[in-house]
Amino acid sequence: MDLDLLQRLIALMKEGELTELEYEDEESKVRLSRKQDLALAGPAAPPAPAGAVAPAHGQPAAPAAARPETEAGVNLFRAPMVGTFYRAPSPEAEPYVQVGDRVNPESVICILEAMKVMNEIKAEMSGEIVAVLLESGEPVEYGQPLFKIRTA
Repeated sequence: MDLDLLQRLIALMKEGELTELEYEDEESKVRLSRKQDLALAGPAAPPAPAGAVAPAHGQPAAPAAARPETEAGVNLFRAPMVGTFYRAPSPEAEPYVQVGDRVNPESVICILEAMKVMNEIKAEMSGEIVAVLLESGEPVEYGQPLFKIRTA
């Protein structure tokens, strides 16, 4: 799927204050949804894909990787996109990372499948894998925690 089209669909969701949007053409089909926090005064901003150019208004895309957790030096690595989580390149292969493994910003730590495309996801930080929060085959939402990584 064309990244520009995906960005336009996300912008359409924001403009129309939509919580779900489905698009289909001859080559692809995509269904976008977002949760609404009823406690918010206004509509929530839709997520932007990792590495995406910010739509309109010049706002930067949300960071894909770490946000501090309560435990000192441990960060949550969050999903940079919606998809299906896979720990290994194939069902019979060993996982990319295990608890206790050291990673660097270029280390592939998992795959997120979106629209039949396997996207290798890199750690984007150096540290030690403290926890793997999902099992292979589970669906993932944008920003959902995938790993805990100790960086200190």
